[in-house]
Amino acid sequence: MKSVVVTGGAAGLGVAIARKFDSQGFRVGVLDLDPGTAASSLSNGVALSADVTDQAAVEAAFAKFGTLDVLVNNAGILKVGPLLEQTPADFRRVLDVHVMGTFTCAWVAAKTMRERGGSIVNLTSINAITPGPGSGAYPAAKAAIAKLTEHMAIEWGPLGIRVNCVAPGFIDGGMSAPFYRDPKVRALRGDAVPNGGLGRVEDIAEAVWYLSSDQARYVNGHQLVVDGGVCHSLLRALPRS
Repeated sequence: MKSVVVTGGAAGLGVAIARKFDSQGFRVGVLDLDPGTAASSLSNGVALSADVTDQAAVEAAFAKFGTLDVLVNNAGILKVGPLLEQTPADFRRVLDVHVMGTFTCAWVAAKTMRERGGSIVNLTSINAITPGPGSGAYPAAKAAIAKLTEHMAIEWGPLGIRVNCVAPGFIDGGMSAPFYRDPKVRALRGDAVPNGGLGRVEDIAEAVWYLSSDQARYVNGHQLVVDGGVCHSLLRALPRS
């Protein structure tokens, strides 16, 4: 049986990703501060309690889980607000969870994967491509993960480890869910998407699944944008004359 660890797997996008792998017969490690019921709801779930910024805790969790084929780095936090209202401590905490958390988990996983190969998929965001106002350290953190993905890909590719990332757009779920409770925000963002409407958490889970699968065996160091075309829609909103 193949195996995967999904960080931040107890909520939001992580739950959808864990369920996708579970449906494909994977043994699924749900790594979170409180993996609890999220792991027990899966057919082959394993609860792994750890803070992704704590190297010792991450190493212990991966040792408990055992053989690993796929790692999905999904854990993250968000502190919204203008940059001038973010303290350096606020900014650093977001960077620590996203960037150092991604590196720490990938570093631990790669040390086990180099014996037999594997796949790592990191979660970025369209904020890594076109930052949104009021999003604090999130764009910088996600852009760093995108570049880190490329770096890992070129160093670990020769070890048989592929590293890619998925950049979600306007997704109706995860950390964005609270914003979409406002019908005005929901309509405004949905109307801005060329495909029409918000994306689903399942759209992201499918993209992660593809990049981790043998169908993507020759894909390495790639950022797959799943946004319904919104990143390319600036001129769509502007009149030609």
